[in-house]
Amino acid sequence: MKFDTIIRGGTVIDGDGSPGRRTDIGITNGRITAIADLSDAIHITPTVIEAHGHVACPGFIDIHTHSDLTLVDHPGGESKAYQGVTTEVIGNCGFSWFPSGGNVPVGRGLAGERNWNDLAGYSETIQSQGVSINIAPLIGHSALRRATGTLDDSPPTNDQFVNMRTLLAAGMEQGAFGMSTGLTLPPSSYADTDEIVSLASVMSRYDNAFYATHARVWAGWHIKAIEEAVEIGRRAHVPVQFSHIAIIDSREYGNGDQLVAVIDAARADGDDVTCDMYPYTASSSGFSQLLPGWVQEGGVAALLERLRNPAIRKKVHEDTSKGWFGGLPWSFEPHVVATVASEKNRGLVGKTLAEIAEMRGVDGIEAMLMLIDEENNDVAEIMHNRVEGDIRYFMAYEHAMIGSDGNAIERAGIWESSMPHPRFYGTFPRVLGRYVRDEPLISLEMAINKMTGMPARRLGFPDRGVLREGAIADIVVFDPTTVSDVATFRNPHRYPVGMPHVLVNGESVIKDGVHTGARPGVVLRRGGA
Repeated sequence: MKFDTIIRGGTVIDGDGSPGRRTDIGITNGRITAIADLSDAIHITPTVIEAHGHVACPGFIDIHTHSDLTLVDHPGGESKAYQGVTTEVIGNCGFSWFPSGGNVPVGRGLAGERNWNDLAGYSETIQSQGVSINIAPLIGHSALRRATGTLDDSPPTNDQFVNMRTLLAAGMEQGAFGMSTGLTLPPSSYADTDEIVSLASVMSRYDNAFYATHARVWAGWHIKAIEEAVEIGRRAHVPVQFSHIAIIDSREYGNGDQLVAVIDAARADGDDVTCDMYPYTASSSGFSQLLPGWVQEGGVAALLERLRNPAIRKKVHEDTSKGWFGGLPWSFEPHVVATVASEKNRGLVGKTLAEIAEMRGVDGIEAMLMLIDEENNDVAEIMHNRVEGDIRYFMAYEHAMIGSDGNAIERAGIWESSMPHPRFYGTFPRVLGRYVRDEPLISLEMAINKMTGMPARRLGFPDRGVLREGAIADIVVFDPTTVSDVATFRNPHRYPVGMPHVLVNGESVIKDGVHTGARPGVVLRRGGA
């Protein structure tokens, strides 16, 4: 048998959690056509990847990303491709860039004009320019609310509600994998449980569709947030993916068992509930997300108008001072400026709110409001709000996958002067290097399963996330003795080491540690390949 590519002599770990074995992999026309000793075919195969001493496994599926626009700007997806990611799940936390209804704001760094209104148009844009990694889209609840003009903290009208259901159904018909919510992020956060159940129930007639939720992680809600997610899935008859499970309230550190107990109880009752997490003790968000919900009503323009009215700004300051996310206590040292839009504030990147407040002679709340105002809300932070013990607990949880909550970017252009979260560059090699090899927590097979087989099952992929004959050749080859993340909070724009080869749909995207420029990725459709 002839092959286009042979991966020779590696330890093949197939992604289902079973032990690896040393063998060869033959690839023909983008699919795996043999997993066996292929010594006789080496001399007639155009491309041979030597994998002795390395692991060959399925390409990593990042179950939780925000690469919707960055893969338009940066179709090479370098920060993820170098990690071994071959598929990005976009549209998380309620935010997708379709459907638009003419009410979606332009995003940071969007290349040119957005020329789509729905998932079909977005897919056409991506495929026309090419992309290096695959994309699996979700429909965002906030996008549905924006597209129907439902931006305030009030129930949608009957017409708005019908329109949201219609748009969601259209997105599902166009191949979306499900719907996501961002229940601490307006306008998704303005919805009550019944609204979300009714929308999620639209998906119940579609095979392999699921509900992904950035839940209401407000003060005192660390348990109730998961209970609400379970209730939504149960009432809507859809599986649930609980996004980036963590504990951000310092008063609850160490209580991870209470959170997973809710998931375990639901699963014992027959509900399909899983979660994902990322291996860092810091999160990232826009500063405005820390403001009370009423301040954010109506979108960015309305928010800025409130901040620029002295009387209203005083009220904003007073209410914000009571705590963030409904009463979590303030400490300004953990809040670090990651990105700004203006040149005048470029020097503030990397500084904490405490430092900026001291520089400007104001308190931390006012320093944050000033930045939001001056940057027209285009300012993001990294927030150090978690502890390592909880990270290790959730990573070891049997029903937790790995999802970066990061973006696929390149380290040039608009990102060059920013300090994004290192998860953009290091999530997957960090798990393999730190938590498998250096500070052993989980086995190599379990780690790979959390990055491949588990998310593939959640997405309903028939032939991705596993190495077997007939499967699509999304494959990573890495050195288990050297694989490491090297991106840091102070120096995030650094690609990992120890991952010399990444193939997407059978084509090399990373070859001998260098991005090839190839764009073999596709926008995947639910139920498709």
